[in-house]
Amino acid sequence: MSLPRLITPGTTYLLTRRALRRHLLFRPDAEITQLVKYALVVSAHRYGIQVHAFCAMSTHFHIVVTDVNGVLPSFLSSFHRLVALGTKVLRAWEGPVWGHEATSVVSLLTREAVIEKIAYTLANPVIAGLVDRASDWPGAKVLVEEIGRGNVRAARPTVYFDPANPAWPEEVALRISLPPCVEASRAGAFRGQIAAEIERVETNARAERTQRGALVLGATRAATVSCLDRATSIEPSGTRNPTFAVGRDNGDAWRGAAGVVRAFRRAYRSALDRWRSGVRSVVFPAGTWWMRVLHAVAVSVADPMSQERPSTAG
Repeated sequence: MSLPRLITPGTTYLLTRRALRRHLLFRPDAEITQLVKYALVVSAHRYGIQVHAFCAMSTHFHIVVTDVNGVLPSFLSSFHRLVALGTKVLRAWEGPVWGHEATSVVSLLTREAVIEKIAYTLANPVIAGLVDRASDWPGAKVLVEEIGRGNVRAARPTVYFDPANPAWPEEVALRISLPPCVEASRAGAFRGQIAAEIERVETNARAERTQRGALVLGATRAATVSCLDRATSIEPSGTRNPTFAVGRDNGDAWRGAAGVVRAFRRAYRSALDRWRSGVRSVVFPAGTWWMRVLHAVAVSVADPMSQERPSTAG
């Protein structure tokens, strides 16, 4: 049985999901870029999700969001379904679009973690050796200068979305929000910190490529490779799949967050055992999602992450 996921309103996340067997199904051509943006905006509006950054790679997506209402699984279900159905038509693809692994959902519990993961998201094409600078990537993405003051816009794709259905407007738009850990008056400084982190990542990636004698693929080739090909780079196996991040050199915050997650899982397992034994009055810990949605179990109103939210200072 998979570990229970803690879903708390107001939490900021880094979300990652991969295509089946690393096929290049999301090759960044115009049609896929339009589909991804449209599906993201429609799903975000539907569930009240704030989007802070995203980057659609050829084999996977990275998105940084805040789940205002504590409905992240519903948002993910909608977004992934729309992308999959549209991709199947655009690519004439039979079978699953997404890999069998669960979506990586990482709670970002400090301002430092938010900065690092947004930078990682936007610089991902550089890390992968596809382009020299993050801004060169031709796929669906956010630019640093758009965070907190830009919009993502998309016209309705010509495939899958029925023009006669009012659920699919002809055009959609969504504000690229500041994360809740950032005050509006500090937005400029926040963007500057992200830009500096991206520059650090890009510099390290270029140095590594130089050491290996590798060249970047380039935006044009990335957008025209066969979508039926697969990524050939070696990925390390057996790596951790984290549930939260606190940023570099934040050991105290890491230990506190780890304690919260362990306590939630213990309380959840205890409640689940009692529920399975027939005690339907048992109260599950705050943050319980699936049992609440599927079986309408009682859930505590206490917020287990209240002490671990990103600080608005700095």
